[in-house]
Amino acid sequence: MTADKTLALTIRDATHEDLAAITAIYADEVTSGTATFEVVAPDLEEMTARFDALRKDGFPYIVAVSGGEVLGYAYAGPYHKRAAYRFTLEDSIYIAREARGMGVGRKLLQALIAACEDGGWRQMIAIISNSGTGAASIGLHKSLGFSDAGLLRDVGYKSGEWRDITLMQRTLGVGANEPPPEGR
Repeated sequence: MTADKTLALTIRDATHEDLAAITAIYADEVTSGTATFEVVAPDLEEMTARFDALRKDGFPYIVAVSGGEVLGYAYAGPYHKRAAYRFTLEDSIYIAREARGMGVGRKLLQALIAACEDGGWRQMIAIISNSGTGAASIGLHKSLGFSDAGLLRDVGYKSGEWRDITLMQRTLGVGANEPPPEGR
């Protein structure tokens, strides 16, 4: 993959056929990066179970594809499981190392935000490690309407270091200006 800034991307719903590539992208981040605090890379079976659980509950899970290759993926899931949080999501975005800096993350996050607004959710939370690619992720989120919501110091220990996380938040759709839909 070259650093061509005019990369032709297709953003679409992820499928089971994408899960091997998704698993490889995530495994690289688990073992070599700091964007996740997971320390043992899950296998394809576990990643499939996670994918199926999110999709079964109606959460968006998308991929960015170029030339038939999955370059990144993003999904939204519950921020917390208690019922009062059901209109608030947490976003997750992972980009293949060779595709970073090419606009893949921006296109994925834009599409994820749109899908979540279409789904009727009201708030999106980003939980971003302040190490490694954290500055780029914070900048991306800020550029798409997220604001700072807090800093948690030394909450994760990975690769021999204590790690901070930045919390960011973005309103989706009408946000808290209207009550949520009945029956949900």
